[in-house]
Amino acid sequence: MAEPRAVAERGARTGAGADVAARVGAETGPASAGVAEEAATGAAARGTVPVAAESLSTGEPVVAGESAVTEPATVTVEFGGDRDGRAPLTWGQRAIWHAIRRTAPNDHYFNIGRTLPLADRGRPVTVAEAVQGLAALMGRHEALRTRLELSSDGRDAGQRLAATGLLPVTLVRVPDPADAAHEARALVDRLSATRFAYSSEWPVRAALVAVGDRVTHAVLVLCHLAADGHGAEVLVRDLRLLIRRGSAGRPPAATPLDLAREQHGDTGGRRGAAALAHWEAGYRAVPATMFPEPVAAPRAPRFWTGRIVSPALARAVAAVATAHRVSGSTVLLTAAAVLVAAGQGHRTAAVMPIVGNRTAPGHRDLVTTLSQDGLFVLDLEAARTPDPSFADLLPAAYRAALRSYRAAVYDPVEWDALGERMRAERGAEVHPYCCFNDMRLVERAAPPGPAPTVAQLAELRGRTVFGFPATQERVACRYCLHITEEDDALAVSLTADTAYLPPETIRAHLYGIEELVVAAACGRAPLLSGVAELLDTAGRART
Repeated sequence: MAEPRAVAERGARTGAGADVAARVGAETGPASAGVAEEAATGAAARGTVPVAAESLSTGEPVVAGESAVTEPATVTVEFGGDRDGRAPLTWGQRAIWHAIRRTAPNDHYFNIGRTLPLADRGRPVTVAEAVQGLAALMGRHEALRTRLELSSDGRDAGQRLAATGLLPVTLVRVPDPADAAHEARALVDRLSATRFAYSSEWPVRAALVAVGDRVTHAVLVLCHLAADGHGAEVLVRDLRLLIRRGSAGRPPAATPLDLAREQHGDTGGRRGAAALAHWEAGYRAVPATMFPEPVAAPRAPRFWTGRIVSPALARAVAAVATAHRVSGSTVLLTAAAVLVAAGQGHRTAAVMPIVGNRTAPGHRDLVTTLSQDGLFVLDLEAARTPDPSFADLLPAAYRAALRSYRAAVYDPVEWDALGERMRAERGAEVHPYCCFNDMRLVERAAPPGPAPTVAQLAELRGRTVFGFPATQERVACRYCLHITEEDDALAVSLTADTAYLPPETIRAHLYGIEELVVAAACGRAPLLSGVAELLDTAGRART
């Protein structure tokens, strides 16, 4: 069973989910003028075939030209909610809008895709029932009925909630049930591949895969202004319940519009000021950035993603977390911070974790973008022992992590202003450009029984897999670490600027995380004085 204070920590940091680390490390300073919106929206933008469709009140949709294998068709879903209204963007929405503008026109990068299997259990689901479930989902969650509202010059953004509307839903019929899952994955890829028209398109794209009249999968692709990773999982859960049972229980206790109004009021202002006081103190305690100087000519494309999949790391993280009464996320965050600081010769590490901000009871089921950047500051001398090891730092790191989670709710406009003040004071931009995103919604508990032995961990390390699965031209960060799970393994991805971290350094950091944590689980936690050498040699002998 997970240790209680680790559970509390996870409630703060989980929920960022599908954010890519570029989203966290948006450069300090005001963003440029707004994004030019797409001219085409909805089904027209995606090339789906317009067909006659009936609203929910008249029964099942009529699909024109149906055959054994059909081209994608469009079913129109009529939906309604309790109210309409306008409000400023929430702070989480401001943060992601800041990043979207910097990434445009490649901001489809932030789209969040989810697939809901509907043929895996329970009675068959008809197209009409799935459509009714989607209509109820749109009515239940105000975020799905809310679009961006830009000022005439594109600089100021707010949100506009609609009470009613029509949602185009792509319907694909496949003749063979064995092809349905593949078609659902293809729909996620296709619907995610284009940026949203933020002011005119609903912030959700939906699709259904059917065999005959039986729906096998529902697909949702979400605009990041409407949901973060935790919010996406809430939507998948609620859609399943709405389709299967006709109800998802009580409506959410909070709404994005009400949250925005609270954040921009006096209470929100006081909380935001307290959070930014933590940032200011942290900025004064750390180097201006973690990676100050390029060390190599950048590759083309400039940003490379390295990925390690390690069953040994999964077992070792759980063992170390249990032994030191911290969360597994703290173990991984500390390992990353120690390696970054040692590799760059810093005594103090600064890392920006994405924080889910889901601890308030009313926010657990709220569909919106709540995640924001935190500032984790770790003094490598915090262990206060003569020759400390990696494990000796974990208690101090746990406390620093909690401080960063508590100070991750603030107005990004004020955060920008703080960055400008610090730039003027220090004569250089102050920004870690070092990000950490634990995308697991639930942290897997250590398996029952004794901790893994040295021999068991050595055997598991033989199954570690490494590769460079992706490259891209632009990411607004220099070091972006992502944590996910893959079966019984932890998957750790590092997207980095090759001018600051060449591919061999990316590889060394990922193998270095595995080495630090596995060694600690074996009772041989590396001394901090030897971490730079560990990083220099990590992964060289591994293939």
